[in-house]
Amino acid sequence: MARVILLNGSPHPQGCTAAALEEMIKVFSEEGVETELIQVGNKAVRGCIACGYCMKNGQCVFDDDLVNEVAPKFEAADGLVVGSPVYYGSPNGTIVSFMDRLFYSTSFSKHMKVGAAVVSCRRGGNTASFDVLNKYFTISGMPVASGTYWNQVHGFSAEDVKKDLEGLQTMRNLARNMSFMMKSFAVTKATDGYPIVEREVFTSFMDGK
Repeated sequence: MARVILLNGSPHPQGCTAAALEEMIKVFSEEGVETELIQVGNKAVRGCIACGYCMKNGQCVFDDDLVNEVAPKFEAADGLVVGSPVYYGSPNGTIVSFMDRLFYSTSFSKHMKVGAAVVSCRRGGNTASFDVLNKYFTISGMPVASGTYWNQVHGFSAEDVKKDLEGLQTMRNLARNMSFMMKSFAVTKATDGYPIVEREVFTSFMDGK
């Protein structure tokens, strides 16, 4: 059975972002996909300090019972959904700090795990926030799932989001597409394996030329 981790980057467990993620969870259930929703946005998550501890010890130096706890769940999952509200045209700082540390401190391959970003706002800033979150996936070789519009909902409250019928429709289509991708990748992996990943070249121009 495919498994998806959903991260709620909002400080409000029952707010706008949660409403969008819950719409996806309903479809994942119908598709036979196992889900786990993890609340991140109301936790005290500090940013990465580039100390290098994780390179030697396999986990983040800050044992805040969140990043290091989620890491093995992420490794075992077939997909990751990251949801965030928009703050000043960007994702919530807590979820950005969490994602920085989660992706940097984990050495396991994320290649071909399916990623999806979901953002919510009252009016603007959704696409800029959406772009920031998708970069975690594309730098890690994770195929990005899409819906039938940018993965966004609008509203000032969860009740507002429930009136955003197109936004909720997009969440359902996103979950269906993501389910299809994960199931298809599993079949192809069993028959042909995953694509080869080249890692030999690392351009840094240390000679200054």
